[in-house]
Amino acid sequence: MRDYEEVTAFLGEWGPFQRLIFFLLSASIIPNGFNGMSVVFLAGTPEHHCRVPDTANLSSAWRNHSIPLVRQEDREVPHSCRRYRLATIANFSSLGLEPGRDVDLEQLEQESCLDGWEFSQDVYLSTIVTEWNLVCEDDWKTPLTASLFFVGVLLGSFVSGQLSDRFGRKNILFATMAVQTGFSFVQIFSINWEMFTVLFVIVGMGQISNYVVAFILGTEILGKSVRIIFSTLGVCTFFAVGYMVLPLFAYFIRDWRMLLLALTVPGVLCVPLWWFIPESPRWLISQRRFKEAEAIIQRAAKMNNIVAPAVIFDPAELQELNSSEQQKVYILDLFRTWNIAIISIMSLLLWMLTSVGYFGLSLNVPNLHGDPYLNCFLSALIEVPAYITAWLLLRTLPRRYIIAGVLFWGGGVLLLIQVVPADYYFVSIGLVMLGKFGVTSAFSMLYVFTAELYPTLVRNMAVGITSMASRVGSIIAPYFVYLGAYNKVLPYIVMGSLTVLIGIVTLFFPESFGATLPETLEQMQKVKGFRCWRRSRNSIQREENPKVLITAF
Repeated sequence: MRDYEEVTAFLGEWGPFQRLIFFLLSASIIPNGFNGMSVVFLAGTPEHHCRVPDTANLSSAWRNHSIPLVRQEDREVPHSCRRYRLATIANFSSLGLEPGRDVDLEQLEQESCLDGWEFSQDVYLSTIVTEWNLVCEDDWKTPLTASLFFVGVLLGSFVSGQLSDRFGRKNILFATMAVQTGFSFVQIFSINWEMFTVLFVIVGMGQISNYVVAFILGTEILGKSVRIIFSTLGVCTFFAVGYMVLPLFAYFIRDWRMLLLALTVPGVLCVPLWWFIPESPRWLISQRRFKEAEAIIQRAAKMNNIVAPAVIFDPAELQELNSSEQQKVYILDLFRTWNIAIISIMSLLLWMLTSVGYFGLSLNVPNLHGDPYLNCFLSALIEVPAYITAWLLLRTLPRRYIIAGVLFWGGGVLLLIQVVPADYYFVSIGLVMLGKFGVTSAFSMLYVFTAELYPTLVRNMAVGITSMASRVGSIIAPYFVYLGAYNKVLPYIVMGSLTVLIGIVTLFFPESFGATLPETLEQMQKVKGFRCWRRSRNSIQREENPKVLITAF
């Protein structure tokens, strides 16, 4: 009996066919990068103050003093949500009284922005905030917009795997690309905030489904030695490339509807990939469609200039991956004993809080000093060395120490931001990017760490449940950004503290580096403390660990 890997070993690991699949699937991830973070510019909030209608009978002096001033970062700026009562100051204006000299402005009655707002166009020409006045009493809708997108991501992650198992990897890959691109296009014609957010939920569902299915398809077609590179330097790095494209588009296109239109174009350009990306032969075999699977392998062999056997898949000989009966497992098995329950709870917290840090820092870039487009580009650029660093560290060092180390690094530099003088904003930006580097590195290591901790029986369930916790973290992350409305450094204090805290928790995990992957729940290692016993290097099995996939959804 031979498995799929043995049957297709004659193709080699890195021929023209594998390189084509590697780069085409990685390229299909690029739209996910800018769609995932587009809310940063679509829902940007420019400086604003109450509108004073031109029909108001005010002198130029009273018109210039119609908005109360508030102190913000050692300077006085017009109040965003209040103005002096228009009828009162119009009366003073008609009597010839001067503001400040004849009338004490601090004693004047104020009112809300009854005539709407005037928005600065220095950064954005228009956003959904300026379109539907999502400020002051309605400012809660802005973080909710981002949260609902991630609710869609959560829903999509539930169904994407099941749909691709039922209808095929390739079909669902392009169907979800169409959902992501098509509903992004429909968003352009939104007539109100409610319509925009409902469509945004659907875009989120398509976004994560496309990502997950492309990841599955790549890992099923590519060989063992290429999969770990595909899942880090391929998928994650091309996601970062898409993320970097976003501020470039947004810089030149500052109207939110036209920006959305521009962001749908790369999705349309992915249509020709249908004729180059094949269906997964593994999935076809699981459906007993051996002739179709054999045709794909024959084409791959021809592309690699290799002579394929006359018969590749013999149904009588091939050991199908899904043929063996597996013991049923339930979610409660992750909490069967105290040791397993503690590891599961710590894993859920680790995933959720790391996700809060990653998405909180990504969504907060418009609130940094300086140019928001440049800051967003730097935030995306820093992810590339973070992924490379994570890949290198995972090859040689113990898991819990490197994850805790980069979390301490990320959280520590975020906590330093509060002591940086306001004039040294470039130092604050640098610290934010270093914090993003640490959190992104940790995030990209969590899949391999979690997969190594849990036994084969519950490994997929454990990774699935913990990654769901990261979706919950992304849903609540916009509200950490919302704290910046009260104090600019408050989001960094909270996120930095939580990141350091979860870094401490990480030290209590058992170590999986160099250990054989557990097969049963009884073989799971025990939770450890700071002064854990050490195995000698000679006692660690030197056999290569099974290749576990790394990705940061």
